[in-house]
Order: sequence, then C-alpha cells, then structure tokens
Amino acid sequence: MKVFVASAWPYVNAVPHLGNLIGSVLSADVFARYARMKYGNENVVLVSGSDEHGTPIEVEAIKRKVRPKELTDQAHEYDKRLFMDVWEISYDNYTRTESDVHKDFVKKFLLSIQNYIVTQKEVLPYCENDKIFLPDRFVKGKCPYCGFEDARGDQCDNCGRLLTPDLLIEPKCSICGSKPVMKETMHWFFNLGEFNDKLSKWISESKTMPENVRAVVMSWINEGLKPRAITRDNSWGIPAPFHGAENKTVYVWFEALLGYISATIEYFKSDTWKEFWFGKDIKSYYFIGKDNIPFHAVILPAMLMAAGEYHLPDVVGSTEYLLYEGQKFSKSRKIGIWIDEAESIMDIEYWRYVLIRIRPEEKDSNFTWREVIRIVNTELNDDIGNLINRVITMINRYFNGEIPQLHHELLDDKDMALISLMKEAPVKMGDLFEKGKLKAGTDEILQLARENNAYLNLKAPWDLIKTDVSKVANVLSISAGVTYTLSFMLSPLMPKHSRKIMDLINVNVDKWEPLQDPSILKGKKVSKAEPIFSKLPADIEKKIPDILKQVREEVEKKRPVLLK
Repeated sequence: MKVFVASAWPYVNAVPHLGNLIGSVLSADVFARYARMKYGNENVVLVSGSDEHGTPIEVEAIKRKVRPKELTDQAHEYDKRLFMDVWEISYDNYTRTESDVHKDFVKKFLLSIQNYIVTQKEVLPYCENDKIFLPDRFVKGKCPYCGFEDARGDQCDNCGRLLTPDLLIEPKCSICGSKPVMKETMHWFFNLGEFNDKLSKWISESKTMPENVRAVVMSWINEGLKPRAITRDNSWGIPAPFHGAENKTVYVWFEALLGYISATIEYFKSDTWKEFWFGKDIKSYYFIGKDNIPFHAVILPAMLMAAGEYHLPDVVGSTEYLLYEGQKFSKSRKIGIWIDEAESIMDIEYWRYVLIRIRPEEKDSNFTWREVIRIVNTELNDDIGNLINRVITMINRYFNGEIPQLHHELLDDKDMALISLMKEAPVKMGDLFEKGKLKAGTDEILQLARENNAYLNLKAPWDLIKTDVSKVANVLSISAGVTYTLSFMLSPLMPKHSRKIMDLINVNVDKWEPLQDPSILKGKKVSKAEPIFSKLPADIEKKIPDILKQVREEVEKKRPVLLK
C-alpha cells in the first residue's frame, strides 16, 4: 500500500492562523504520522509547499519596488521554518511553486491535455487607473447570492459560493477603489464540462469520500460544469505554454493543484514517484478547508482524468470554519492567534492536541480559551497524565519498578473488558482517521484513558494489595498495557510527549499494532513517575489579551515584510 498525503498549499502573502493550520497543514501531518506507523515510512509521502505566484504578490512587489521573488523567498523560508521546526510538521517535501521542477512539470502537463483546452475571448475588469487587468480576487463588491458587502471576484467568504467578477454588485478595484471598466482579452480555458459524466460516476462510486465533499461535487455537476480559465493577464507566474499565449501566465489555482504531483517528483528524483500516482494499490488524502473543496474534488480529478491514468483522490478531508471566541479570524482587527505567535503562549504539542480536539469536522466550531483550558487541564493532565502517573507509581511501589506477571487464570469480566477496549481503541481510531475524521478518532484515546481510570478506582489496588498480590499484578499489568497503547495513539498528535510515555515503561513503539496481550510487557523496568503534562493557570483566560499583545509586538518585528 502506498499512501499519498497532502495539505493545501499555503499562500505566502500571510502567516497562517490557527484555523488555516487545522484545516490543512496540521491535519495532514497528524494523518501522515499515523499512516507511517500503519503502512511503513517508505510507503507514505507527505507534501505541500508555498503558493507564491499571482497578482497579490506582484502588486505588493510594485509597491515596495522589488522583484516578487525577493518577497516570496523571505516568506517561504519563514513559513517553512514555522511548519517544520516549530510545529513539528513532518513534510517529506515542503517545496514552492517557484521550483524549477514544478514550473517544468506544469508546462508539460498542460500541453499534454491540450485536447481539453479551448480559447475564447473574455471581457474582464480592467483598472484604467492602475493600467492592469484585475484578477478575480482583486475585484470586490456585493455578493449576488447572500448580499455580503466584501465579496471577492473569485469567491464569497461569507457564503462560500465561487464567483466571477461580472457577478458582483457594485464592483470596485481592490487596489485603488475605482470602478473598473470591462475590456476584451483572449484566454485559455479548461473544458470542465467534458468531465461531467466521469466526475459523476467517480464520486457516486467512491466508498471513501466524506459526505460533505460528495455534496459539493454533486452540486457543481447538477448546476452544469463550465469551462474555467487557466490563464491570467499578469506577469508573476508560470508562463502559459500555449501557442499565442506569450503574455499570459497560468492561473495560480491550477498550477498549485499540479504541485502535488511535482512535489512528489521533486522529492524522489527518480521514477519512484510514479508508485504514488499510477500504482494499483494507492490511497490518497488531501486535507483542506471547506472553501477549497471544488478545486480538490472537481477541478483536480478532472485534470487528472484528462491526463490519463493518474490516481484520483480517495479522501478529501475538509474542515468547516473555525471561529475565534465567536468571531472570524481577522488580521486587521487582531482577532485570533497566528502560528508564529502560538509558541510563546503554550507548548506547541499542547496546541497540536487541542487543535485536533476542536477540529470542525461536522460543523463550524469555536475556539475559546475556556475550552482550551478544559482540554489541557482535564483531558491531557487529569484523564491521561494522572492515569499514567498512577500506574507507574504503583508499579514502583508494589513490584519494585517492574511490570508484573499477568495471571490469565484470575482474569474477571472487568479485566477482560478493559483488555478488549485496549485492543479495539487503536483499530477504531485508525478506521476514523482513514475516513478523514481526526477529531472523532481521538475520542478513542479519551475513552480508553477514562475507562482505565474508572477501572483503577473500582479495583482499588491500594487496598487489594493487602489481601491479593496476584490480582493487583493483573490490575497493573493491564494498566501498563493501556499506557503502552496510549503512548502510540498519542504519537501522531504529540510525538515528543508520546516518546516520554514510552520511555517511562521502557518501550519503543513505531508500529500501529494493538497490544494483544499485556503479558508481553512482563519484567519491563519502569522509570520513576514524573508528570507528563502540566495544567494551564486558571487565570490564563483573563490574562490572554495582555499576553497576546506583548507576544504580537515581538513577533511582528521578526516577520518578513510581505507578512507584516
């Protein structure tokens, strides 16, 4: 089994905030870490990269009188360090759209699907003040569907509908604010309508695609797929390879989608990449936010169909929106937390666990500090950390620090129930992960820890030790097995803390395999008990505004100019 995992390509004109991180980057990493344990490191590849082309960067460079690449060089390195060094994102290849491998591949791919590309004249908004054609996102106005006043020409951030500039009510140039005029230009279009039936068959037959994604795809198909422009009238981007398109560049969304393939090619530097795109035994996972569903579940598979035998997406793991204390994240209004600010507030692995636990899988969710405190102090510290501390302490106290023998002949129904749960929990978690349900999967960690805590309270080994040492041995042998299981179930979320738990019971778990019999841990020497997690201060909720203000002032001094 080969497993391809990707996160949506972050655009380099802004530092991602926590909502961005949950939707793509962190979710992809957590799943990839699980997949490596399940299928083997050599069979899993995790890729993404900086999406750095397009008019927003070009305009910013004009304002600053520098070349666009000077800005994106800085931003790419900054984001890459944040993801890989700070947030522990285990990319095999975090590349960029300025990569020569990517640019060459995009040109060759588009030439290979020319049978599905047509040209047509288009009347587009043109700013006579700035002397440029305005890309979709540089036209703003009122959404014709929901009335949102600040919709972009490519999409409404309020209702999520994809738009074109001509649909906007009261359009204006987002650079200077003047009303654009409509001007004729020639563009190249991908004839998406050719794949209406194929896409319908593919999504209908899929047994793995989440229902929210399936619904979006069918909605697009039922409305009738239309050609979509794949060229733009701007200079910062990959030159369009078609005859007659010398002054055009490839639309950033089309080329970023192709980056999943070029990043794999760049990583392997050999034909091994083909095993992840053309093999018979492949699963592919794309982790994105909900506004990117059409690109990944309609346009990408259609492009792959046009090119031939590429493996189509199996799971597009889309999140809903994350709010911050009931409000939309907003950089201008300083609402939210950005990923370069988080490290100064709380341990990054706490962040990783918390964000997956509030991942908006079924509906929009709300980040609140009250919930963060509950998750860290109750789930991590009390449910999981205190359980492990109790188990290690009693093994040291009652059995000289060695995991005791399991006496199978003395097992009762309560013992067997916990052993069964210990074996079932990783399987259930893995099944949910492979459906893109990461938050739901982590519920299995909590259930196992809580059941073990209840089991200890019921068995009361501190009293039982006075009358039946063998039964206490069973209680602690089984609980050590649960500790072993929790250590590797936490590994995708909290790799360093997972390692600490493994060290406590002297094991090294690198495979996603349920422990079938706790007795194999017999004789393992445990370390001295020490806290795995620590609680957040009860008053942190009140202090956060002041903490954030101070952190933000320091962080903004270090950001590249493009990201300020």
